[in-house]
Amino acid sequence: MFSARTYFRLIELHNVAVWPLHLLAAALGVAVVMLARRGDERSGRIAAMLLGACWLWVAWAFHIERYATINSAAPYFAAGFVLQGLLLLVAGKLQSPPSRPGLGLLMVALLGYPLLALASGRPWQQAEMFGIAPDATAAVTLALLALSRRAHWTLWPVPLLWSAVSGATLWTMGVALFWVVPLIAVLALLLTLRRPPPSAQAR
Repeated sequence: MFSARTYFRLIELHNVAVWPLHLLAAALGVAVVMLARRGDERSGRIAAMLLGACWLWVAWAFHIERYATINSAAPYFAAGFVLQGLLLLVAGKLQSPPSRPGLGLLMVALLGYPLLALASGRPWQQAEMFGIAPDATAAVTLALLALSRRAHWTLWPVPLLWSAVSGATLWTMGVALFWVVPLIAVLALLLTLRRPPPSAQAR
């Protein structure tokens, strides 16, 4: 297993290589949230397609181009991200009714996750951002799925599995905040389980 220093240095090199695509990723994140919040089917489909494009990009740009240089399992991770991207493109609908806990979780995933680098004492160049890094992308996806009343069950397994894989990898490397993405996954599941059935939402 590689060290935490090697992994986060990889994140830094990835950020430098793809800049200024972070600006586009930020715009896409805002667009996905706004489209999902509209609540209509067409906007929900567009939101899912934009999110799916982010998963496909991360599969290639991070897992294949970067992560594969230090982790032989990266091509398998890339395959999972491609699968999730295709599922979102084909079957995705993200329509989010008002929910303060759900929106709070989404804001933590979208805006708070990149700040973990600074909280961990790492330089800002190693920040992990939605649409650029896998953990942040999975965290935002889980929060959106928890909010969405039209998300198909097939959209859950890959981000949940990635949260487990990521948490285990960071824990093995001794990273103190290894629990963040798994916690977001657990909270997303709890929010989904507490959501009233469609018949109750319609009344």
